[in-house]
Amino acid sequence: MINSIMNIFKIDELRQKILFTLLIILVFRIGTHIPLPGINASALAQFFETLRGTVFGIYDIFVGGALSRASIFALGIMPYISASIIMQLLSNTLPNLQRLQREGEHGRRVINQYSRLLTVLIASVQAFGITSFLQTLKTQTGIPIVPNPGLLFTITTVITLVGGAIFVMWLGEQIDERGIGRGSSVLILIGSLDTFPAEIRAVSNLLLSGTITWINVLIFLAFFVLITSAVVVITEVQRRIPIHYAKRVVGKAVVGGQTTYLPLTVNVAGVIPIIFAQSVLIFPQTISTMFPNTQIQVLFQTYFSPGTLIYDILYGILILFFAYFYTSIVLNPKDIADNLQRYGGFIPGIRPGDATAQYIDHVMSRILLPASIFFIFIAIAPYHLSKLLNIPFYFGGTRILIIVGVILDLVNQINSYLIMKQYDALIKKGKIRGWRAS
Repeated sequence: MINSIMNIFKIDELRQKILFTLLIILVFRIGTHIPLPGINASALAQFFETLRGTVFGIYDIFVGGALSRASIFALGIMPYISASIIMQLLSNTLPNLQRLQREGEHGRRVINQYSRLLTVLIASVQAFGITSFLQTLKTQTGIPIVPNPGLLFTITTVITLVGGAIFVMWLGEQIDERGIGRGSSVLILIGSLDTFPAEIRAVSNLLLSGTITWINVLIFLAFFVLITSAVVVITEVQRRIPIHYAKRVVGKAVVGGQTTYLPLTVNVAGVIPIIFAQSVLIFPQTISTMFPNTQIQVLFQTYFSPGTLIYDILYGILILFFAYFYTSIVLNPKDIADNLQRYGGFIPGIRPGDATAQYIDHVMSRILLPASIFFIFIAIAPYHLSKLLNIPFYFGGTRILIIVGVILDLVNQINSYLIMKQYDALIKKGKIRGWRAS
């Protein structure tokens, strides 16, 4: 273990990427503790204790407690994720965006610019909703969250929240370019881990006071371990399709003739469907905050809160949709089939070309459906178990999938760097030895 960590920091490039990522995380964590002006922080914290387990409570977990602290990063990375969802949907439907996708690096830069502009728009709507919501809030004792509401507070808070969202988006992009891991996922991971100590203390206090029993805690821990283990297995398991390469004569050499396999990961999309689905469900709740003390707000809070039947159904449908949608983006059977045919590869018993694409699509659909259903179950079931056992620890499947998925992704990227550097070192040694022998 220690030797593995030492090997990581022996590689200059990898060490710089890890240190840069840690620096970005530090900046993000500092920002989540900088409060908005004009907020009664203690009253807000008291109020958010009543929102634990609601949509806003879940959102607060994703942003590292920034919402309950009313920090400048209260919107977090979610507006950027929502914008990315919309742009990916439009990129598969609008001809102009499809053309940009085919233009390579230039097209991707233009689409990213559109995503940033859309992020500003979404962040503005969410910021106005949260600002309006905060001005209507009072604690159970009647203390207002915003002592001096009004136009000045609205303008300054909206500008600050939008600026914070833009800065968080920039932090995520910096991790993508110069750090390790996927920037948005890393920031969500840090946010998800933030509330763990407080939740553990809350469970301990309930246990000591006799509110819950050791049996409840043991059942909860057993389910937690079981779910985590299942997520790791499903995330890492592969369906391997055998690929055979025909022998070809290139110059005077005969190449090909070997047999390999095409690894299809059961969970190709990773944690993206969960994050996307959660982001979509949070948005209507944010809109409802623009209509405080109205039937619209009551309607959304009644039927679109975690644990309700409508919420669970919509959550499951969105996870299933985004699993197939994102998989179709990152894994195109037609492109795979064309590449195999171009290099003389084929699946035994399957004709090259369209038949191969159809076969890969068929296999992918068969393994993706049960995996998606499993993820829907572990995304919904833990919440109801926590309520049943009266344990105030939101470890929902969403949270577990994000934590496990992001950590495994980071580990895989680090391992890839280590393998690549070891390979480069072997090549260099071989060259040196050959030069000496001559």
